[in-house]
Amino acid sequence: MADYKILFLDIDGTIIRPDDRIEDSTMAAISEVKDKGIHVVLATGRPLHEIADIGKLLNVDTFVGYNGALAIHNHNEIFAKPMDPANVEYILKVAREQNHELVLYTSDRNYLTTYETEAMQKFIAQFHLSQNEKFTMDVIDKVLGITVLTNDPSEQTNYQFDEDINLAQVNIGGMNHCFDVIRQSVNKGVAVKVLLEHFKYERASSIAFGDGLNDKEMLAYVGEGFAMGNGHPDLFQHAKRKTTDVTNSGIYNGLKELGLID
Repeated sequence: MADYKILFLDIDGTIIRPDDRIEDSTMAAISEVKDKGIHVVLATGRPLHEIADIGKLLNVDTFVGYNGALAIHNHNEIFAKPMDPANVEYILKVAREQNHELVLYTSDRNYLTTYETEAMQKFIAQFHLSQNEKFTMDVIDKVLGITVLTNDPSEQTNYQFDEDINLAQVNIGGMNHCFDVIRQSVNKGVAVKVLLEHFKYERASSIAFGDGLNDKEMLAYVGEGFAMGNGHPDLFQHAKRKTTDVTNSGIYNGLKELGLID
């Protein structure tokens, strides 16, 4: 068995089921690998100021948030990579023209272009966003990530980016009109690389689980990348392995496949 040192876990659709529960098997698996000395990291598209309760529940103190733009260990910032304000301005411009809504994330707030619409209220409820304010240009240089709420999934093509930026569809039921803004230079895979260097772990000693297209760089980079059975169909080609669904002990079964669960 390989000498695994670190485990990266996406949250929504990987740890957390569609009904917002974490399976007992997932809790047990995470606890067991932690007891074996494996460093567990939550790597999410979510803002870190909204997931402290999940970290506490799982006894995890290392986090990657905003799809790789910020990493924290023991409340200390390891790195932060805000977006280019020019790119933020472009996304704001197209969103206004297309009547789309945006959630723009900084290190301590979620800035919304609107509160009032049904679509925004559903998004807030789905991801339990509580630290919300109306967006102003005062924070444009502090934006770590953005989610675009389109009216229809096909409207993502209205955003024309250079090769560094793409849109990744949110892999949650009822949210397929929502897209995370992903940077090739700043994503979960890049964050994994930085953290491995920071903690002096070998790439081959790393494991990751994910379900969405915002996980593809992470799954492709680690030594053992698992796509969840409920993952986006385009994700599987980027992972070495496929496990069962989040509702069917996906993390437990994947770690057992590696020999890390008794």
